[in-house]
Amino acid sequence: MSDHFADRLITRVRQLGHPLCVGLDPHLRHLPPLFQRGASAADPRTVAGVGDFLHAVLDRIGDRVAIVKPQIAFFECLGWRGLRLLDEIVARARRQGLLVLLDAKRGDIGSTAAAYAAAYLGEDAPLRADAITLAPYLGLDSMAPFVDASGAGISGLFVLVRTSNPGARDYQDLATTSEDADGRDADERDDALPLYRRVAASLAPAAADLIGPTTGWSSLGAVVGATWPGQAEALRQVLPTSLFLIPGFGAQGAGAQDAVRSFVPGPAGREGGIVSSSRGILFPAGSATDDDGTWERAIDAALDEAIDTLGSAISR
Repeated sequence: MSDHFADRLITRVRQLGHPLCVGLDPHLRHLPPLFQRGASAADPRTVAGVGDFLHAVLDRIGDRVAIVKPQIAFFECLGWRGLRLLDEIVARARRQGLLVLLDAKRGDIGSTAAAYAAAYLGEDAPLRADAITLAPYLGLDSMAPFVDASGAGISGLFVLVRTSNPGARDYQDLATTSEDADGRDADERDDALPLYRRVAASLAPAAADLIGPTTGWSSLGAVVGATWPGQAEALRQVLPTSLFLIPGFGAQGAGAQDAVRSFVPGPAGREGGIVSSSRGILFPAGSATDDDGTWERAIDAALDEAIDTLGSAISR
């Protein structure tokens, strides 16, 4: 099989029959009593409890999903021990056959961006992930080192385009115009587009250069929230080959049909990205317990429901 990230991801999604991505966001305040240790984030026992929790989650996931998405902030808040745990969890997930998307939302310029890319992408990266999330606010030159480090698509890049949070409107919806402005206000111009559409269009050339030879999908993807399904559908026209990372499903309120609105027909159902669920899988109803068996049943039931719901959505 191709080493290309998008080929590996979509091939596995097709085999599994669903696009679920499990977010590994170990909120300390939601940690079940079964795994609670220590008195604070700085307490070494707390990190040990978080580690036990995440390893147990990976045990429950097994090979049932294609990819997991650890959020680096929840490890950073545990200090150096948390970063050591992140390295441990990433390595364990990859040994397990899972792809790992590091949710770090990096965005910087020059040598700083290159250092971030070297930290997480490529065979020699000290904390190697298969893909990373990026913030594009500093411009295309801030993403160029990550594109270079992707090894022509061996690693995946997911750029924030239309995020799922309500405050996304504050900037992403602002009307913009092309450089040849003729003096008219933005809302009077035919070429006035919201900023998120401009960001998407600016990514299209690089996305076209990183298309996988097996599936035809690009390793340069976009973060597009399930909470904006109509806009996600429009963005598919702008980025026809980009995989979408779709947050907002489950605990954030979006249903499965909205989550996959931007997907297109493929050989094993509708495809075009991955749908992330974090709290809905990690902290479902019934999981706040100190009983092993009860906790395992709650996690398994949440995983089953998400897989079945999304699998049904892409089969329609």
